[in-house]
Amino acid sequence: YYGKVLKTSQDLKTSACCTAGTPPNWLRFALARVPDEILSKYYGCGSTLPTGITGLDVLDLGSGSGRDCYVASALVGEMGSVTGVEMTDEQIAVSRKHVASYTAALGFKKPNLRFLKGYIECLDKAGVAANSIDLVISNCVVN
Repeated sequence: YYGKVLKTSQDLKTSACCTAGTPPNWLRFALARVPDEILSKYYGCGSTLPTGITGLDVLDLGSGSGRDCYVASALVGEMGSVTGVEMTDEQIAVSRKHVASYTAALGFKKPNLRFLKGYIECLDKAGVAANSIDLVISNCVVN
């Protein structure tokens, strides 16, 4: 469905997954840096990200196009890391496309952002090492 039927968030046939209200300033600033293609294929609800995550290693379950991961990448900074796990080929392709240019634009010496293809029920098979994550997020996947 995601990536095959839906090409952008404009293709959604329901308002069940929509963001109500204006995000806080710190989030708007981070979102403004996210590539348009990533934003246009976002199907989540609001933001799952807390403040104060500098230096943490974040895991996004069902990361989709990666919008929350891209925002988290900026928030955790160069000393933190963000891993998205997604099962659909179409979403993984989109999410991986802008990693190098985005993290370079943030001024990072190397990317702190990666996307793994796999199932959230089998994180070890996807490549997520045990005890390697400080914070787990999920936006409209684990409800």
